[in-house]
Amino acid sequence: MISDTIAAIATAVGEAGIAIIRVSGPDAVQETAKLFQSKIPLTEVSSHTVNYGHIIDPLDGSRVEEVLVSVMRAPRSFTVEDVVEIHCHGGVVSVRKVMDLLLQRNIRLAEPGEFTKRAFINGRLDLSQAEAVIDLIRSKSDRAFNIALKQVDGALSKRIKAMRYDLVELMAHIEVNIDYPEHDVQEMTSTLIQNKCSAALQEIEQLLKTASEGKILREGITTAIVGRPNVGKSSLLNALAQENKAIVTDIPGTTRDVIEEFVTINGIPLKLLDTAGLRETTDLVEQIGVEKSRNALEQADLILFVVNYNEKLHDDELLLLEKLKEKQTIIIANKTDLPQELDLKSIYTHFPAQQIVTMSVREQEGLDQLEKSISSLFFSGELESNDLTYVSNVRHIALLKQAKVSLEEGRDAAEAFVPIDMIQIDIRLAWERLGEIIGDSVSESLIDQIFSQFCLGK
Repeated sequence: MISDTIAAIATAVGEAGIAIIRVSGPDAVQETAKLFQSKIPLTEVSSHTVNYGHIIDPLDGSRVEEVLVSVMRAPRSFTVEDVVEIHCHGGVVSVRKVMDLLLQRNIRLAEPGEFTKRAFINGRLDLSQAEAVIDLIRSKSDRAFNIALKQVDGALSKRIKAMRYDLVELMAHIEVNIDYPEHDVQEMTSTLIQNKCSAALQEIEQLLKTASEGKILREGITTAIVGRPNVGKSSLLNALAQENKAIVTDIPGTTRDVIEEFVTINGIPLKLLDTAGLRETTDLVEQIGVEKSRNALEQADLILFVVNYNEKLHDDELLLLEKLKEKQTIIIANKTDLPQELDLKSIYTHFPAQQIVTMSVREQEGLDQLEKSISSLFFSGELESNDLTYVSNVRHIALLKQAKVSLEEGRDAAEAFVPIDMIQIDIRLAWERLGEIIGDSVSESLIDQIFSQFCLGK
């Protein structure tokens, strides 16, 4: 049982309409009540009520803040403990004053993610649901948010628990046959193990199929916009971001550094990198920018290579086309509002039609085609159904792969009529790996590491 009480600011620090301080633990109501002045003492109010009053300094009785205080008594709260939330005026000074008074009581400052950690320890969430909370906070698109929300609701947990239940039944059957070998029918047991392992493998493979898409939706696609100077790279960034983030002029070499911007296209989050124009230059600052552009090109998941529809390809562009065949690349022939000088046939020899987009950023033409090309490149043209459970967490993916290997070894061993006590080792290992996803079998140090990634107050 957790015996101490914690508090933290649950909203972003700064000027706002309100700020919320969250208190959780066995003494949350009693300790807050000593600072809260209202018509009804806080210890006597009903659970899940909002109460008006003032925070006072107990030393001199002076009023510190005008507040609304919410009370949620255990076990009907996020942490399954008594929880108090103090709603005060947004602002650094008011929040700090209230927090200082709380921390002078029998209350300590919460660690990052400690509220969610308590929800996990107290059984309200399993580990995969708790990890989805941080995905919910960090989601950069509606699609990523909806996936995280399903994880918080337990979509993945239910599937993992169902697999583990089947494996437990299988292990129980094996144990009986080990204890009473005279009743064992080897062929029947071997067939049962193969069928159960195959069913679990099918389920794991379905989850792993969503892994790459889920990871993209969770983390976004790092996208480098590259090309020669003055082909419209910065204009493209501004068009996708729908605001003027980058300086656009007719002077070549305007962009000297890598400019970053997050955008969402068809539900897919992109981390756009607008780079300096790739060319030989004697300008020292521009040289540094060009070098950064080359580094961004190497690290990017997706390359948007912009060429001029109004010019023939330069030799360095032809060389770059050859190199980019090995990477996920979309060629953008920009400035279709000008007369065509570009030989598109030379590009089609390097890339398929779905990876070539003609557009005019100035006239806002062709952006929808670019969006379709990005979706096609990463999601076979469209995202899967909303009913699909996506696996996006790197830890979950690794554990699913380990469980898959163990089940494959168990199935193959059953086919070869290996002694069932040996096969049980593989099945138990798969069961344990699946348990690590939802936190049934996981070390305390790993739990601490996971929750340390959370923001303070969550």
